[in-house]
This record gives sequence, structure tokens and C-alpha cells, in this order.
Amino acid sequence: MASFGNHIGGEWVSSEAFTTNINPSDTADVVGEFARTSRADVDRAIEEAAHAFPAWSRSPVQLRHDILKRAGDELFQRREEMGRLLSREEGKTLAEGVGEATRAAQILFYFAGECLRLKGDLLPSVRPGVGVEITREPLGVIRIVTPWNFPLAIPAWKIAPALAYGNCVVFKPADLVPACAHALTEILVRAGVPKGVLNLVMGRGSEVGQAIVSHQKVDGISFTGSVATGRQIAAACVGATPMKKVQLEMGGKNPLVVLDDADLDGAVECAIQGSFYSTGQRCTASSRLIATQAIHDRFVDALTARMRALNVGDALDPSSQIGPVVSETQMRADLDYIRIGKEEGACLATGGEPLTRERAGFYLSPALFTEVQNHMRIAREEIFGPVAAVIRVRDYDEALAIANDTPFGLAAGLCTTSLKHAQHFKRNAQAGMVMVNLPTAGVDYHVPFGGRKESSCGPREQGAYAAEFYTTVKTSYVAA
Repeated sequence: MASFGNHIGGEWVSSEAFTTNINPSDTADVVGEFARTSRADVDRAIEEAAHAFPAWSRSPVQLRHDILKRAGDELFQRREEMGRLLSREEGKTLAEGVGEATRAAQILFYFAGECLRLKGDLLPSVRPGVGVEITREPLGVIRIVTPWNFPLAIPAWKIAPALAYGNCVVFKPADLVPACAHALTEILVRAGVPKGVLNLVMGRGSEVGQAIVSHQKVDGISFTGSVATGRQIAAACVGATPMKKVQLEMGGKNPLVVLDDADLDGAVECAIQGSFYSTGQRCTASSRLIATQAIHDRFVDALTARMRALNVGDALDPSSQIGPVVSETQMRADLDYIRIGKEEGACLATGGEPLTRERAGFYLSPALFTEVQNHMRIAREEIFGPVAAVIRVRDYDEALAIANDTPFGLAAGLCTTSLKHAQHFKRNAQAGMVMVNLPTAGVDYHVPFGGRKESSCGPREQGAYAAEFYTTVKTSYVAA
């Protein structure tokens, strides 16, 4: 069985303990054994990053561009191989895995270009004979913590801007998906990332996380994961000495509103893609489907029929439309919520049953609840699986009120042919991202990503807005 170590200070480092990584489509298939990081390893990684920062922060922008461009080129050329690794490790279908690998390469290309577009401002002072320069400087040592559901794209959209703007990185991937993190780190190292600039420390967040948060030489933390962990990180960053800049992405309970005038086939497709593709394991998934009275029954009937025709199978089988749940733990959580939904009085219209396939894996038929009330737990809490709840409402006004009645605010969708309702929804939906006649899941890499309320805290990710987190602003006054 292959064993894979951490990358610290420009070297691949073995470990005293390893975690076995298995394929959720075939639990007999072991992807490899990956290092479990010690506190000493974490401390060394941070020290190496801090030591490398002065030189890297002042490195030529052309050098940074070339490194990210080379990494993007390799990842793009190997997208089929990397997509297969992703699907084998995380359980996305092969098409989705290759698509994510391609997107990660595109992110690297984008931020390679951003290296050459660093901007500042030159303004006159209100005082005669004084000039004002406003510049952006790299933040410092960045701790990057990524989730298991997008094991290439999310690390890419955090690491690429960190490096582009001159920061050094200590990268901690989710314990379930170390293989993609290891492979992406290898690609960046081959592309020429200098010693100490990018450090990979794998292992359990409970063992590795606190050591990084409390370290004095960490300047900022970019985290994607649960609300509970995000709150702990935010509190620790505020309480640390010195305080640390923080960027948190923490989930969603996203509504897709279907109005009476919506195109039925289009609305069903939006719901299928947004709710169940990627096995529903997306923070942007449409987990609440809010349908107005006149279209509700037709929408539910058409959606149910479409769901029953979906092929749930091995992620590496090209005919599979939905892969397995990522792990046994997540499978149990999904089944618990299905039980809770029934106990709350919702009607399980279809799905929600474990499936048996040729090889043992964590297969679950997509579940749809109807007769759901917005106060129910299945309508309030993020399930993070192939489970969606349909809520019946009278009209647009009630639909908007229900859509906004959630502690989350990441994405919100609307299916309608009414320009008036589309315009009103864009302005009044309490979400960071709004989709009209599109699935809530599916975003571009060159525009900002993030939400409101408990979904996000701190500056946006992706696109030019990434500079808000990965740089700090300096204002200089110069007398003529």
C-alpha cells in the first residue's frame, strides 16, 4: 500500500502515523495511506512559511505568474487522470471529477494573470504638496483549511490567490480527501514554488487545527467547513495574540423558488442538478424547493419521476449520474435526517433508501420530502446529502418570505418567466448569490463567491475580490 507524507519546507516528510483512505464507491479499494500530522510538524511548517515569506512577498510578479501558469498547464493536461483520482477518493461521478479538475486548472490560470494586474492608487492629498499612495501588500502566513466535497477546486481557489499576492501557505485538507491535496501540492512544487512557500500538513482537524490557529506567526485563516467549526476558528482568531484575519465559508440551506409561471421542464432540471448532483454534497445545493400553489403538484410529480430515473452507481462508471455518499459517517447522518423528516410529519415521496451495488459502497437513493413546513429540522439544518424538501406556498410574496426565513444566506434560486419577479427576487433575496432559471449549485471562478448570515464571514472568495482577504492595504503619504 502506498504511503504519502506531508510537504514541509520544500521536503516530503514521512509520519509516525497514517490514515487509510478508502474509495466510497468500493470500500475494498484503498487509495493510499496518508500522514497524520504531529504538533511538531505543524510548528515546523509554520516556521518554514514565516522564514520564506520575506523573499516570496517581494518576488517578481512574473515569477509568480509563471509558476501558477505551469501548474495550471500540468493540471489541465492531466485533468482526466486527476478527475479519476478525485472521483475515486470523494465519490463524485467521473464527469464531475474531470470537470472539477478542469476548473481547478482554470483558477490557476486566472490567478496567474492576477499576478500581473496588481493595482494601487495615487491620489492628491487635501494638503498642498503632499501625495498619497494606496498599495496592497501580502498578508503573511496563511492557514488554508479545505473541505472534502471539492478536493481540487476549493484548495485551488484558496492557494492560487494566496501565492499570487505573495503570501506563504500552510495547507490543511479535509481528512477524507488527502490524495487530491497531495497531488495538487506535487503539481505546484514541480511548477517551481520555492522552499517553504507552500506546506502541506494532513490529518484530523481536531489534532492539527488548534495548533495552527494559536501560532503567533500565522497571519490569516481561510476556512471552508461547518458553522460550528467556523465559529470556533473566528473566536480563536479574535482571541489570539496578535489577532488574525479570518475568511469563513460555512454552508447553506438554499431555496429554489418555483413560481406558477415557470417553465416546468426547466424548473425540474434546475432542481435535479441543484439538489442531487454531486450527491447533494454542495454548500450551494437546493435543499429547499419552494413551489407556489398552482404548479406545486405538477412540479412534484415531474420531479419525482425524474428522480426515479436517475442512475446511482460507482463514481468511475461513466453511466452513473449520482455517485455514493462520501463516507459511512455521512451516510448515517443522511439516514438520520430522513428518519427525522418522517417523525416531523413530512411525507417521503421517493428515495431515501440505502442501495446495494456490485461493490460495497455508501449508496443512497435521492430523497424528496413533500408537505414540509419551514420550521422542521429538515428545512432548517444543512443535511449535506441527496435530500431535498418541497415547501408549498400561496404566492410569490410568501415564497420570498420562506426563502429568506433561514439562518443561512449563501445562494437562492428562482424559476419564473416574469421579469418583474426576477428583478424583485434579485434585489430582495437574502443571499450572497442569486440564480434565475439556473441551478443554485454551479458558479464561475472569476467572480466573487460567498454569502450572508451564517453562511459566510469575512471577505469574498474568488475573482478579483480575493485580494480583499489575501492582501492588506497600506496608505503612504509623501511630501513633495
